[in-house]
Amino acid sequence: MDFNWTFFIDLGVISIALLTATLLRSRFRFFQRFLIPNALTAGFLLLPFYNYAAPWLGMQAGNLETLIYHLLSISFISMSLRTQRETVFSKAILSTSLMIVASLTFQGIIGFGLTFAARATVYPNLFPSFGLFVPLGFELGPGQAFSIGLGWEDLGFAGAGSVGLTFAAFGFLWACFGGVYLINLGVKRGWLSPAQIESLKSRKTRSGLFKRSEERPVGARLTTESEAVDSMTVNLAVVGGVYLATYLLLKLLTVALAAIGPLGEELAVNLWGLSFIFAAVLALLVRAIMRKLRLDTILDDGSLTRLSGLSVDMLVASAIGAISIVVVARYLVPILVIGVVSGVATTTYTLFLASRLFREHRFERAIMIYGASTGTLPTGLALLRVLDPEFETPVATDYMYGSGIAFFLVIPYILSINLPAYGFARNDPSRYVVLAALLAVYLVLVAILFRVLGGKSAFRRRRDA
Repeated sequence: MDFNWTFFIDLGVISIALLTATLLRSRFRFFQRFLIPNALTAGFLLLPFYNYAAPWLGMQAGNLETLIYHLLSISFISMSLRTQRETVFSKAILSTSLMIVASLTFQGIIGFGLTFAARATVYPNLFPSFGLFVPLGFELGPGQAFSIGLGWEDLGFAGAGSVGLTFAAFGFLWACFGGVYLINLGVKRGWLSPAQIESLKSRKTRSGLFKRSEERPVGARLTTESEAVDSMTVNLAVVGGVYLATYLLLKLLTVALAAIGPLGEELAVNLWGLSFIFAAVLALLVRAIMRKLRLDTILDDGSLTRLSGLSVDMLVASAIGAISIVVVARYLVPILVIGVVSGVATTTYTLFLASRLFREHRFERAIMIYGASTGTLPTGLALLRVLDPEFETPVATDYMYGSGIAFFLVIPYILSINLPAYGFARNDPSRYVVLAALLAVYLVLVAILFRVLGGKSAFRRRRDA
């Protein structure tokens, strides 16, 4: 019988890469010294395979893009279904949402500004939306950058979808190497607690494996009797049910928004790119309902953490493996210039804002936001796991809440990001001005909120992160 093996073949290839990366870290000091997560190493192992070997075998990197999209939502659902803290809307959450909006604003200004500087000098034919792939690829991720890029192809930007993925890939490089550098810098400058530094310096953390003689921690607990149903089955079933509900909700919103007209249809497309936010909100709602009905005891935080960790590892490896080397070569110079400037700026303002907005877990929050603002959310989670392996701090949860708030704040931004493309297609430069004005409004809003949330320390010189 002829069954479709495509998904499981890709899954097997990714698994082999992850196992190889685990072996490399356990054996070679380079990977141990720089605290490089195994998922990042696996991604770079997959990169040449999916660019050169996979096409000969009838495999496509596009399959990895599908995995990236779905695993992101699954990781958020798993985290959101865990036991939540009592306090929801804290100052830390509001500060996190501010940093997300600030990052989108700064990256948009830098990318848009550098694009028009290039158009005025050495690249007069550069598409006016080119630099906007910085916030799309760095902050929102490959799925959003790819889908919006496809729309720009119809407006005259040849290969825009691939360019979007390339910027997302560049962001991953910043997240990988920049994030590891910042973690090591944090260790050197004492930005972490003594317990964290000791944990990072221990052999088991360095190698990534427990010794045979070591006592191993409990990663999950049973909530059901296995003769009836396995506990992991129940936890995975709840995650799957929430994701199905997310799909149905987005389908309903798509139909409703389509009735509004072209603007509604455009918003609906963007909402699908942010499905992880809807997935997280629905997961929180399901957890609350189960708690009211006294059914939440079937959920186990450890099992959900393992599911989230599995999703993040697979996702990060897939995202790096999906990079197109051909596209990188085609747009190498403008991507390098805009990507390097944006990466340096993102590193600088993230540390600056985090050091003044947060009072607890300051460095963990900076690392999480930095990873999410360059390599997207999964890489932020991967970097956070180096400092907080079990997500015991509220950093990941606060980011989830903060991203939900930020989403509503940036709806005008998302709706307007197509203006330069439409301006180019219709020879209407006024649309460039409208987006520039909107970015200026966001910049003023960020400055005001930074002063309010940062208080007296907002612009005070600090020596610690």
